[in-house]
Amino acid sequence: MGSRPLEGFESTYARALYRAAGHGPRQFGGPLVGIINSYSTANPGHAHLDRLGRVVREAVAGSGGMPIEFGVPAPCDGIAQGPGMHYILPMREAIAAAAELALQAHSCQAAVMIGSCDKIIPGLLLAAARCNLPTLFVLGGVMPVGQTSLGPMVASDVKEAMGRAAAGTISLGQLDDVEAHACPSPGACNMMGTALTMSCVVETLGLGLPGSATVAALSDDHLAVAHDAGRRIVALADGGPRVRDCLDMRGIENAIRMGLALGGSTNMVLHVLALSRELGLPLTLGDFDRLSRATPLLTRLKPSSPFTVTDFHGVGGVRALLAELQRAGVLDATAPMAEGGSLGDRLNGVAGADGSVIRPATDPLASEGGLAVLYGNLAPRGAVVKQSGVAPSMRRHRGPARVCESEEHVRERLLSHQVAAGDVLVIRHEGPRGGPGMRELSIPAALLVGMGLGESVAMVTDARYSGATRGPCIGHVCPEAAAGGPLAAVAEGDTIVIDIPGRRLDVELPDAEIQRRLATYRGPERFASGGFLNIYRALALGADEGAGLEVHHGYEP
Repeated sequence: MGSRPLEGFESTYARALYRAAGHGPRQFGGPLVGIINSYSTANPGHAHLDRLGRVVREAVAGSGGMPIEFGVPAPCDGIAQGPGMHYILPMREAIAAAAELALQAHSCQAAVMIGSCDKIIPGLLLAAARCNLPTLFVLGGVMPVGQTSLGPMVASDVKEAMGRAAAGTISLGQLDDVEAHACPSPGACNMMGTALTMSCVVETLGLGLPGSATVAALSDDHLAVAHDAGRRIVALADGGPRVRDCLDMRGIENAIRMGLALGGSTNMVLHVLALSRELGLPLTLGDFDRLSRATPLLTRLKPSSPFTVTDFHGVGGVRALLAELQRAGVLDATAPMAEGGSLGDRLNGVAGADGSVIRPATDPLASEGGLAVLYGNLAPRGAVVKQSGVAPSMRRHRGPARVCESEEHVRERLLSHQVAAGDVLVIRHEGPRGGPGMRELSIPAALLVGMGLGESVAMVTDARYSGATRGPCIGHVCPEAAAGGPLAAVAEGDTIVIDIPGRRLDVELPDAEIQRRLATYRGPERFASGGFLNIYRALALGADEGAGLEVHHGYEP
């Protein structure tokens, strides 16, 4: 075989088959570029990615490369609420495996990852780390803000409107109008959710081109990004930086700080922990809290403020935020970028805060970043809260536990008005193994806010939340109840104490009583439906380790 996968006598059969797929001999001598595309008509964040794929393919071919494109699943967290949510986090592992196996099986020399949304970008990051090729990401862009009879709205407003309708503060007709107009076209949801957070992580890591995280879907600028990525990847295929050359602790910590300054999703914790584990980097849950204490909160976007992702992009987006963090002295500008150079090179000459959407580091929204990690007798291995979305009056709270054994149970209690001001909703057996799949409690959290309880009732769970969740919602409690964590010992009426500034999460019970209850506790009988969920339940790590799959090495007869 020659220096290219398709050169030489031994590649005759492969070339014959590629000819049948529409490829010609002029391409066979160029670098083989694998394009992973998560195009899907089931998801607004991906319904337009077929067009981006064409642009990338044409740019690769026009630059002397041979593009081959593969698809991967693209689930929508919003659509999969309820029973379907069991499958969403496990899908990250399937996406990673599908992309890795396709790129490796075809001996690709470089890769372009086209994707958007909550689990697809993380899955593609894991695959990129495994394959260790020169790689660029083309992100899916952002949908416009919707115009409704209640004013401008984005996807997260729909969930809160459901709570307002349940509380009787808006009519069902108004809710129908919100449903019809809040999400007006393809693109990632125009809000501070996991999709945006992970897009910004990719740009900060240097795997996405400048400005690509927040660009409007299918705008001229978006199509130009796709073309530029296709052109550049051909040049990078021969000796350009590989993924593991770019992703070290400098870049990982920069990406975390960006997410913290942005008030980003708690799901970032899961995905960056999983990526770091894949890279062999020594990142822990405690590192997120360490970085948060030293990173100012510089912006809030919907649903935590009136500003949208479009507003953020208009004032410079990720680069402007990073430039402000660099001025604050909390960024490592030597971190390498996938297309060459350093983060400092990319930020050279970039203006920082505009003073409104992005605040200056000298006058931040808060002195600490958006996330906090809590520990205590209820969370010995930690729990995560988006402190930037919690009202100051609820950052310290003490109240009686209202125990729910599933997401369905907590929805029922909320919608039947069995929750009172001061309560703490404890939702358990929804962790990675207990769920299985660590469902997000997006709808219950939004109902809580929409029903006017967001500043009087807290939630504590071993599940996770939407990136757009606001309110006193504490998730990722570790160990989870199904793994024998103390959450399983909580009984109706026990007093739960939340202290976000003090980083504590406790139940007012002696240790001996917790252990006595755990010794006799039997959780609900819950079985996976077979197939991949059984594999995930058997192998899933805890949320404090990224909730990926634990691989058992070696052969044991």
